[in-house]
Amino acid sequence: MEPPIASGTILQNRYHLLSVLGQGGFGRTYKAEDQGRFNELCALKELIPPQSEPFVLEKSKELFQREATALYQIKHPQVPQFRATFEEGGRLFLVQDYVEGKTYRELLNDRKAQQSSGEAQTQNQNLGISTPTTRGTMANSGSGVFSEAEVRQLLLQLLPVLDHVHSKSIIHRDITPDNIMLRNTDNLPVLIDFGVVKELATRFQSPNSTAPVTTVGKVGYAPSEQIQTGRAYPSSDLYSLAVSAVVLLTGKEPQSLFDDTQLIWRWRRWVNVTDELANILNKMLSYRPGDRYQSAMEVMQALQSHGSVAPQPAPQPVPLPPPQPQQPDRNVSNMATMPVGRRPEPPANPNPRIPNQPGPVIPEPRANSIWDNPWAVVGIGGALALLAGLGSWAIISSIRNSQNAQVTPTPTTPVTELPTPIPTETPTETPTESPTQTPTPTPTQPSSFSQRVNLSAGQAVSRSGTINANSTINYVVPGTQDQQLRASLNGEGVLLTVLGPDQNPIDNQANRVQRWQGTLPFNGDYTVQLRPVQGLPRSNYNLSLGLTNPAPPTTQPTTSPSPQVSYDTERLNFAEGQGTLQLADQTGPRTIKRYLINAQEGQQLAAEVQDGGVSLTIRDPGGQVIADASGVQFWQSQVLRAGNYTIDVIAQRPTRFQLSTSLQYPQ
Repeated sequence: MEPPIASGTILQNRYHLLSVLGQGGFGRTYKAEDQGRFNELCALKELIPPQSEPFVLEKSKELFQREATALYQIKHPQVPQFRATFEEGGRLFLVQDYVEGKTYRELLNDRKAQQSSGEAQTQNQNLGISTPTTRGTMANSGSGVFSEAEVRQLLLQLLPVLDHVHSKSIIHRDITPDNIMLRNTDNLPVLIDFGVVKELATRFQSPNSTAPVTTVGKVGYAPSEQIQTGRAYPSSDLYSLAVSAVVLLTGKEPQSLFDDTQLIWRWRRWVNVTDELANILNKMLSYRPGDRYQSAMEVMQALQSHGSVAPQPAPQPVPLPPPQPQQPDRNVSNMATMPVGRRPEPPANPNPRIPNQPGPVIPEPRANSIWDNPWAVVGIGGALALLAGLGSWAIISSIRNSQNAQVTPTPTTPVTELPTPIPTETPTETPTESPTQTPTPTPTQPSSFSQRVNLSAGQAVSRSGTINANSTINYVVPGTQDQQLRASLNGEGVLLTVLGPDQNPIDNQANRVQRWQGTLPFNGDYTVQLRPVQGLPRSNYNLSLGLTNPAPPTTQPTTSPSPQVSYDTERLNFAEGQGTLQLADQTGPRTIKRYLINAQEGQQLAAEVQDGGVSLTIRDPGGQVIADASGVQFWQSQVLRAGNYTIDVIAQRPTRFQLSTSLQYPQ
């Protein structure tokens, strides 16, 4: 294992190491000052892979960057913000916010020490020894550890943090009292030391390694599935949080609270808590993951529902409310009830002595009927026949008239039916057309990606890729005052903005342009931000970045050199009139290296210092210094007229240099 880096060391020309905060088998944490952020305190986490094989080191870089990018997305006020990653001297580092405060392990040890001190004073008082009183120094009576109210508050303050972390598909994997810190500034618990460093180290095992694979999680705090298989779920973090809670309640370690023969927790005999909190913690401590709460919000709801139940008074007799007028039922008729006549009852038995015998029938006298007269019957029949004929004629006429009348309203039948299909056709067409016209699946959700680019002085790098609409790509370049930064884009559809450490454009010419070059005003992180041109679904880009140290001041005249100065002139010939040439030579105050390039109108001419403390001066075919082309280390422009262009390489003292020149026809 590599030894710790000595205090006082400055990494990345920025992070001033102050002390070592902690160290484990897989990582080490330093307290440092960020000189790029006005000496703000920060924490540097160093990854220590278990092996130094090339396979491990190469794989570690890939996984470390990927996992750090995921952690960067957490962004919760109770989780230290992950700022950046970098590599130096073969070591991998992760930078995050520094939290001032004490861990709950330290708070627990302080209370246990106070408890021991209180017990000793009690014994001295029993023996008649006079000691200073400690009345009122303990928050809890008896145990001297955390009370139920304090643990309940801790859970209510940490569960929303876990819910946010789990929503990002990230599992902490190492929740213990050592990794929960009470922040001094606001007295809120902060979740620190995610198991990502240790997890990465376990995944860096070489395929030929015979060493046993170590899983993430502290024994006693991590559940069985995490220790045995390495798999972890949101319920695994809830298990570890419950173990931390019972440790704070009892003041005892998990090994003395867990019965490994019965696979159950026996912690209630050490502390007096309500059944509601005990049941919640015991469900979180279930051996099987499926028997636990499946999310932090489920635990929150259980705590809040039990915590809000107050003792109810004995039931008291409640006076009946005054009768209210009933609302009429619409299904019941309001029509008044009318009396209806009934059929007359049969007459009572006139002979009560013979109950089953009806009374005597008395015949009524028969009246004369019209049907007894035959001429009346014939007259009635004729009248009925005449009425039947007239009725048939009326019916037939009515049918004919109704058929003629239906000819006019016939067109109204489809008119009344049209409104029915119109609303049903409109919504079906809208959803089918909308997705085909939208180029991106989520146009309203912007996305952002950040990558750190560590440039050394005199170094140039390029980055290429594709950027979608409504997306932003940030390349973060650390720089120091008076260095020169250049950024240029090849291709259309993408524009860049250069932001200073304060996240504002560095000057008026650095906002939404294709290229920028200038001097950095102070130390810090500078961001080259890429965004597509509005209206394009996606665009390809090729970004070139360069960083050079400030050129030393020169006293040599640029227009009329003194007679003592001579020029070592060389003509550069490009194959087929274009291409790139890498040059290496020396120059000095008395002998200036000069290059002649014959360029055609419209070509792109560029020159860049790759190494050496030199500067460039470019002249046009008439011998005049081109604007903004004196004392620079990089220059690029389109040739406005054909002829021989001059590139002078100038230095205060004899210096060797490397120069890159290119001449290209427009595409």
